[in-house]
Amino acid sequence: MMVDSGATTNQGPIVDMISEKDGDGGYVTGGWKSEDGKLSYGYSSFRGKRATMEDFYDIKTSKINGQMVCMFGIFDGHGGSHAAEYLKQHLFENLMKHPKFITDTKLAISETYPQTDVDFLDSERNTYRDDGSTASTAVLVGNHLYVANVGDSRTIISKAGEAIPLSEDHKPNRTDERKRIENAGGVVMWAGTWRVGGVLAMSRAFGDRMLKQFVVAEPEIQDAVSLAGAEEPEKAARKLTEAAFTRGSADNITCIVVRFHHEKAAPVNPKHE
Repeated sequence: MMVDSGATTNQGPIVDMISEKDGDGGYVTGGWKSEDGKLSYGYSSFRGKRATMEDFYDIKTSKINGQMVCMFGIFDGHGGSHAAEYLKQHLFENLMKHPKFITDTKLAISETYPQTDVDFLDSERNTYRDDGSTASTAVLVGNHLYVANVGDSRTIISKAGEAIPLSEDHKPNRTDERKRIENAGGVVMWAGTWRVGGVLAMSRAFGDRMLKQFVVAEPEIQDAVSLAGAEEPEKAARKLTEAAFTRGSADNITCIVVRFHHEKAAPVNPKHE
């Protein structure tokens, strides 16, 4: 466990609750459960068949103004690992510094993500690198969960065993995305799959300097209720990464599973007059 001593006193410590262990076959897994038992998570990350690891993930918890705050993010790099690593180091830190993070979380997310993209590109201005990254994130503030997606990593929620998508892939052939790209002067071309300028197979991402006019880092944000799953989170995350690998994925594979434990509310007796 790592406590960020740089956090301000009114926010409380920012805690990275990752008990990481490098398991067999190159899997890195870990998990945590809150003292009150209402929240637990597990994660699993695997390089897979790729020569290098371009996936990064970040998990942070804190108490701000008496409210529990949890942030979960998976960043899938392409063309290199620098953008994904930058997001791990800065995205949630930047979000928590936003003056309206607690009072208007959706606004804070919508402003922080593009600004972090600008900051990353500025930090890379003197290099010849042009990599990029997706961001699949879930931010829990009190009892409100915000899912923000940039790119084609996916977030789902389980309700009574049913998987419900909370994000939609940002693909260049998506009608609204194609229109946005073409209105900005770009083109969508088929090159094995639909690609922006014949190069990038997603329409939103951090980084990707050469395509930045068309490939934006503006997140789509969904609000979701907190729901419970049946599997122990770390085991579930490991099973999902293993399943993706055995089904033929040749990419890096990273998964975070978050479980919310809720007691059922007592029935309300109707008033009789």
